[in-house]
Amino acid sequence: MQYHALALAVNEGDVDLVGLEGTPVHAALTAESRVRTHRLSDRAFRSRLSGGRQRFVVMSAARATLQAARLWSRLMRLPKPSVILVQTPPAVPTLAVAWMAARLRGARFVIDWHNLSHAILAVPLGDQHRAVRSLARSERRWARRADAHLAVSDALAVWLRREWGITAVVLRDRPPVIFGKPSLEVANELWQRLAHDLNLGPRRIPLIVCPTSWTPDEDFDLLLEALERAERTLRGGRKVAEITNPDIGVLLTGRGPLREDFERRLARRDLHAVAGRTVWLEPGDYPVLIGMSEAGLCLHQSASGLDLPMKLADFRGAGIPAFAYDYAPVLAEALTPGQEGMTFRDPGDLAALIVAIARADLSKVPDFARARTWLAAHSSERWEPEWQRVAKPVVQG
Repeated sequence: MQYHALALAVNEGDVDLVGLEGTPVHAALTAESRVRTHRLSDRAFRSRLSGGRQRFVVMSAARATLQAARLWSRLMRLPKPSVILVQTPPAVPTLAVAWMAARLRGARFVIDWHNLSHAILAVPLGDQHRAVRSLARSERRWARRADAHLAVSDALAVWLRREWGITAVVLRDRPPVIFGKPSLEVANELWQRLAHDLNLGPRRIPLIVCPTSWTPDEDFDLLLEALERAERTLRGGRKVAEITNPDIGVLLTGRGPLREDFERRLARRDLHAVAGRTVWLEPGDYPVLIGMSEAGLCLHQSASGLDLPMKLADFRGAGIPAFAYDYAPVLAEALTPGQEGMTFRDPGDLAALIVAIARADLSKVPDFARARTWLAAHSSERWEPEWQRVAKPVVQG
């Protein structure tokens, strides 16, 4: 949504960007006088994932009600818009509130589909839970009232047309120009800070970066098992006292509900040759870390099998191979083995890649080696031209 806002502002539009409180927006947005950012409080419901399914449903309903009131109040106080663009998920309460505000204020209502909310809710509750069925009905009802639609993948666009009779234009995730190879000076400066803050040792080591939102659709059990397997291989017969510097670092970025639990479980692992760390990065540091890493790790396991994780576009923009969990056929829309990266299915595959990068021996991961060569020869398409070609006609009508 920040990329949408910036693209609209660059095209002479005044933009009010409304979202939940949390991470800072990109520096390009704060510097753009045409974009005004509005934050909605969301702190009261951070613990809703703990305490069982009934508590989760009740707390989520209360959260949606409070968010609906706050969002409605904010939308009705903003300058009159010509279009209200909503990214979904979340569908509740956003779609209903945004549709009503659009109709009362004479604005077009456009939805940018990145997944299905009811499919995500089915992960903790199951497909047949009444809350899931109710959400699916609501999602369909309000979606069919929109004036136009964008979708992140061909698979999602096909599903929307087949199941709900909705025609969506496919807008593929593309990296903005901030993603690329950083200069040696910039990369070294960030490395010095990370090495100090995360205790990565005195000698620079290869890094694998894993951006994550810390949600249930990412398999952290698989990652922990892979880290332990890689540790056993890399440590070999060495004693802990003999390891003065890790062989490789696996850095998980971002904030989210499952981060603290993962950190507790990670701390119980006896890892020394492999440095597994969680880190929070400022917006300006994130693309630098991506660009200075050897590989990008994607643990995403789609709830619907129709969405594509945006981090794959970030890796592509920085020219680093992706190593992605092979969750559904839709992944082929963004990743071809031996080009943008490669896929894996189990902890053994992931451990083998970690070991190969640590030892600078890619003979056992040939698709990864080929991807490095392919990425060096093929620059990525970027967000702005894709937005101009695909999204601008849909959003501006």
